[in-house]
Amino acid sequence: MQYRTLGRTGYKVSQLGFGAMRLPMKGDKVDRDLAIPMIHKAFEAGLNYIDSAVGYLNGDSQVAVGEALKGWREKIVVSTKNHYYGEDEKAWRKNLDDSLSRLQVSYIDIYNTHGINWKTWEESIEPRVSKWLKKAKDEGLIRHICTSFHDNNDALRKLVDTGFYESVTLQYNMLDPQLEDAIAYAHEKGMGVTVMGPVGGGRLGASSQVLETLVPGIKRVPELALKFVLSNPNISIALSGMSTMQHVEENLKVASEPITFTTEDRKAVKEHLEKLWKMSDLYCSGCWYCMPCPSGVEIPTMFRIYNEARVYGMWDHAKGTYSWMKDQKKTPEACVECEKCMEKCPQKLEIPKRLKEVKEALAAK
Repeated sequence: MQYRTLGRTGYKVSQLGFGAMRLPMKGDKVDRDLAIPMIHKAFEAGLNYIDSAVGYLNGDSQVAVGEALKGWREKIVVSTKNHYYGEDEKAWRKNLDDSLSRLQVSYIDIYNTHGINWKTWEESIEPRVSKWLKKAKDEGLIRHICTSFHDNNDALRKLVDTGFYESVTLQYNMLDPQLEDAIAYAHEKGMGVTVMGPVGGGRLGASSQVLETLVPGIKRVPELALKFVLSNPNISIALSGMSTMQHVEENLKVASEPITFTTEDRKAVKEHLEKLWKMSDLYCSGCWYCMPCPSGVEIPTMFRIYNEARVYGMWDHAKGTYSWMKDQKKTPEACVECEKCMEKCPQKLEIPKRLKEVKEALAAK
């Protein structure tokens, strides 16, 4: 296993982290017979960072992680999150106490405010929650104050400049590299950077004739995606939500060796993807101005999965997503051609007509 420094926390962390939000389930609970051997397999290979949250897997993720940590606690950096931003300190503290109990630990190494943006920081974290975090740290219940983040480059730069957080967990992958500039800034300022979704929430786990030929010697898309993330020197950890032993073994193999993905490889991938996305933007730019749809169709999502299929050849994944969303009544089958979306579209796309194209391409025959 290869290790990196998680910013000014000083932790030497495995470059692969275990995201505990996609563990195998049995009913509404984590399947311990499958999940705990997976986690132990990763620990035995040198992975030393695991991440969960209060609400993951019906609240059972932290409990399962706590069981897996028995005999391993002092070797593992434990990360979890608190999603409460209201005005009741007792409610926030209950989440922390519940996490300590479920994880069966006396302290949490990396304690994150969960999924914030700049507005959350200004309105909730800075005036209230920051004080609760400092108090918990003074009590020895948490070691490092960190955050997970969903916003843009400008917001991340401003968050870095507050100096409050020691590391940040954020979205970054081949399909969504938009935060690359601010990631470099965060690293320069001493923050650790953990990437969630290195395989695009599962999208880059699918086969793709296009992506499988981008870099010589890399034939599997998940390997390409993981190496793309880890080849960025400003990244500390790629956090993978692994749900099978095969996922664990394949990711460990990639993370156990130095990343040989060259600067030229990264440049070639990014240039190729930029060309492809320019092609897809002609179809829909994803601005979401067309929403909400009176009939419930998730128009931008329909166009996105269709674009990914057209551009990357990920047809199986697109059809699977379409089928699931059809059950939720969010696909073009629900469209009544009211054309209200066309009135709001800045590109003046013939949306009902194009939704029919999506249906024709992705609906099960």
